[in-house]
Amino acid sequence: MALRATIVIPTYWASGADGLQSPGAYDHATELGDPNPELERCLASLEQVRDLVRIILLVVCPVSATVEVSRRVAEIVGAHPKLSITTVTNVEAARIADRIADLAPTATGECVSLRGYGAIRNMGLAVAAIFGHDAVIFLDDDEVVLGPDFMRKALYALGQQTRQGLPILAKTGYFYDRAGSPLADESHVGIEHRWWTKRTEFNAWMRRALAATRISRSNYVCGGCLALHARAYSRIPFDPFITRGEDLDYLFNMRLMGLDVWFDNRWVVRHLPPESRERAPRFMQDIYRWYYERAKLAHASRQNDLNAVTPASLMPYPGRWISSELDERVRKTALVRALVTREHASYLRIWRRGRAEAEQYAREYQDAYLRFASIWPTIVDGLWNDRDLAALIEET
Repeated sequence: MALRATIVIPTYWASGADGLQSPGAYDHATELGDPNPELERCLASLEQVRDLVRIILLVVCPVSATVEVSRRVAEIVGAHPKLSITTVTNVEAARIADRIADLAPTATGECVSLRGYGAIRNMGLAVAAIFGHDAVIFLDDDEVVLGPDFMRKALYALGQQTRQGLPILAKTGYFYDRAGSPLADESHVGIEHRWWTKRTEFNAWMRRALAATRISRSNYVCGGCLALHARAYSRIPFDPFITRGEDLDYLFNMRLMGLDVWFDNRWVVRHLPPESRERAPRFMQDIYRWYYERAKLAHASRQNDLNAVTPASLMPYPGRWISSELDERVRKTALVRALVTREHASYLRIWRRGRAEAEQYAREYQDAYLRFASIWPTIVDGLWNDRDLAALIEET
């Protein structure tokens, strides 16, 4: 039986002084007055797709800018009448959050919301459940699809089994950059990357995966080219406590639960992000991310009902980033970047205090995801085919 799928696209917006205030909170947010927003380009590329399904648009913006941003997004959506688009703004998200609070009163924080990478993806899953979709395809607004067979490739093998009888409940594709390469750019790797070797290690893994069979076990997740079956997403949520990298983290969560994410080397999109101006805030997010990840997986390994996720099982990438090597990588990279980049003060502060702050955060929240994950199935079950909420979302 054919899967009843939906495409979920988070779109990030700022509005002048009311923009997203936290430095590096998101990789980029489209300014309200931008005449060529990434979302327009993304939706235009989807018009060529055969057998296109409902598109759920998650509009991320400051609460104070909700009316203005909603109006701008509505203009963009209105220019694509052939697409079936369901838009979720802060207004609809608040109603969904109220319903989730009724279903899971012990849940803490904004675990399903339009704030924070993991929570935003959980909101996408929640809306998919409300409409009864048994497959979710994530796409980013700064990407374009590359052909009319996007849906066929996205759903290929999803919900089926490998020759070894293993279920394929989550699978990832990958992206081409502006130059048409699936590999990370290593052409300008200088001393500031000597110990921050993510690109080199990622490329070593990617070359091997591209040369393998079409479907292979993945060590990587492209959050903007990701398909989840309901048998996965109804059981395993994204981590709302991680600062970034929630897509790769989902692979760790799957493995903790005894499942895998699979790599499809024939499913690809093109990634066209705007240029990043400041790199230190993202570096700080990465430090928080990896220290938290390492502490979370160490905590999970001590639980009798979970599988251990070890650095050795994630080589050549990203195993070293959850190993004891992390400390030296952070310390040396922060120091050398404080000396050789223009963001001297930011990197110097990270070198002096950043690691300690990240370690403190990791200690405080190392068990938070598992507590949230334990109530997630109740949330999805309660939201599934909720006709009242579906009608409210469609009406607004």
